[in-house]
Amino acid sequence: MQLCRAQDDRRIAGVCGGLAKNLAWEAGKLRLVWVLATVFTAFAGVVIYLALWYLMPEEPKPAPAFEPPPLQPWKKSV
Repeated sequence: MQLCRAQDDRRIAGVCGGLAKNLAWEAGKLRLVWVLATVFTAFAGVVIYLALWYLMPEEPKPAPAFEPPPLQPWKKSV
C-alpha cells in the first residue's frame, strides 16, 4: 500500500487521514497525537505537515460505478 493523502478522510489536506490508513490507526487519534507532538516540539509538526502535504501524492479517485453509453454508438468506445 502506497502512502497517499486521503480523499474521504480529510480535515485540511488529508495527510493525517492517509497516514492513519497506512498505519491502520483511527484518524482522530492520529490527529490528537499530531497536535500534541506539534505543541511539545515547538511547532515542528507544522513544518512536517506542510512538507508531507507537498510530498505525498493524492489518493486516486475511485472509478465510477456506472459508465454511460457512448454518444455516437457507431464509433467504438475506447
